[in-house]
Amino acid sequence: MARSQYQNGCLFIRGKRRKVWVARWREDVILADGSADRVMRSVVLGPVSEIAGRREARRLLDAHLNPVNQGQYRPEGTMLFSQFIADCFEPGVLPTLKYATREIYSLLLRKHLIPRFGGHRLCDISRVEVQQYLLEKLKQGFAWETSNHLRHLLSKVMGTAVNWDYVLNNPVRGVKMPERTLKRPHRFLTAEEVRRLIAASNEPLRTIIILATMTGLRIGEILALRWGRIDLLRGTLRVAETCYKGHFGSPKTRASRREVQLAAAVVRELKSLYSRSTENSQEALVFSKSQGLPLAADNLRKKTLRTACKRAGLQRIDWHTLRHTHGTLLHSQGTPLKVAQAQLGHSHMATTLDIYTHASGSAQRDAVNLLEEQLFPNVPKLESCGSIAETESQLVQ
Repeated sequence: MARSQYQNGCLFIRGKRRKVWVARWREDVILADGSADRVMRSVVLGPVSEIAGRREARRLLDAHLNPVNQGQYRPEGTMLFSQFIADCFEPGVLPTLKYATREIYSLLLRKHLIPRFGGHRLCDISRVEVQQYLLEKLKQGFAWETSNHLRHLLSKVMGTAVNWDYVLNNPVRGVKMPERTLKRPHRFLTAEEVRRLIAASNEPLRTIIILATMTGLRIGEILALRWGRIDLLRGTLRVAETCYKGHFGSPKTRASRREVQLAAAVVRELKSLYSRSTENSQEALVFSKSQGLPLAADNLRKKTLRTACKRAGLQRIDWHTLRHTHGTLLHSQGTPLKVAQAQLGHSHMATTLDIYTHASGSAQRDAVNLLEEQLFPNVPKLESCGSIAETESQLVQ
């Protein structure tokens, strides 16, 4: 675009009770249809009480005009946020993402970001406004993770606008989230609870629970499992696909594409399921409806898993509880962290250690008992000691 003519802009005072210095000048912009135009830009420089006369106001105006007069200014888009989403982001970016991600992004845009920023021009969305918006969400009771998801999505939208030359900068960059609030600890089952749950489950839930607790597979990976990816002779399976709401896609990360070792008990259950299956070709799903369609994870959880938990005398759990159970049981038996990471398909070891391994009460008791044997070998074990009252009585005698 041709450089605009050198301009001085204009200054004037506005307001009655609270007078402010206002500056105006002309700027080039990009209209919503992509064409160029020149508009009048108006900026409040500050209160008259805080600016020492016209000379100081002129200095502030020149700071705004210098990039324009020196040819350093790049026109910004005046397209509305909602129009950019509808015309650019949804047709140009969302189709490149995984189905599950598209669903989540569409929900967050529709429920949160468009109602808040839809009427804003892209070039008018500021870092301060974004920061205040996220803090407002937290004050309204939204989870820290939800607010952080909104920050990531808004940054992706504005980053796309920068890459496509609609705006100069991404205002979400530099926005900070407050310290993460404490989350409710992830649930996991003990080995005895797993056995009770398996005993209370009917097929195909029973085999799904065994597979999930013995392999750590995500429920989407289990529901997308095909017979051609299971080697019953070698006792292995390959994770190469995932399923979300009936849609198949690639695994979550590169590390999620993995080969998992199967225990003899799991191989036995899969062999039994294979012999009962009416469709067991290479491409057939291991767990499917009568028409060969994939099972729905939500329906399984709400109907069959809840029922099994009630029969087993357990609180309600979700599918991720079984994945956490796998990681915790591996940790409690001393499995090397690198092995657990490969089994769970995590890209980073910190995820395996910080999120998917939990210290059970029995493991902590075993640890302190082992330490006690080294430091105080002659002290009677806690199990052999009586109550506190009995102990005090023995000390008095």
